[in-house]
Amino acid sequence: MALERTMSETSKGSELGNGGGLTYSDGQLRAILHSVQTIAMVGISPRWNRPSFFAMKYLQTKGYRIVPVNPGAAGQAILGETCYASLAEVPGRFDMVDVFRDAEAAGTVVDEAIALKEDKGIRIVWMQLGIRNDAAAARGTAAGLTVIMDRCPKIEYGRLHAELSWGGFNSRIISSRRRRARML
Repeated sequence: MALERTMSETSKGSELGNGGGLTYSDGQLRAILHSVQTIAMVGISPRWNRPSFFAMKYLQTKGYRIVPVNPGAAGQAILGETCYASLAEVPGRFDMVDVFRDAEAAGTVVDEAIALKEDKGIRIVWMQLGIRNDAAAARGTAAGLTVIMDRCPKIEYGRLHAELSWGGFNSRIISSRRRRARML
């Protein structure tokens, strides 16, 4: 399945995050999340109370394999997965790079993803909420990668699967069916 590689200013898409004119269609985000199996998460923290740790845990429960990448935590196990110092050190292939680093560092991550694209099977670079690096995105897109900026795959997964509505978020999915409460 071919994924769209361009950002659309006019298509209906997610309005979470700053956006700054970035709009991705729900179809594009859904296609990415459906096609991805393994994600290298750059900037993951081994601390349980950090957003990157929570995002990794959530995405694991949804069936994704998350490979943590953080030079400061290399060799440690994070949520059952060995952490690596760089994308190049990750054994095997992965579909997506999820960037939990600032915009400047994201440029370096995108360049590493471009260099490893063929060897590792990288198709997508996803920059987290608040992270936007247009120059890096242009380099990634020119190299044939799909680049998403200023979005969180955890939030987008929940929004597209109507999991956020009970948390007080507007998922833009309307249903007259009442959800069954789970007893813990």
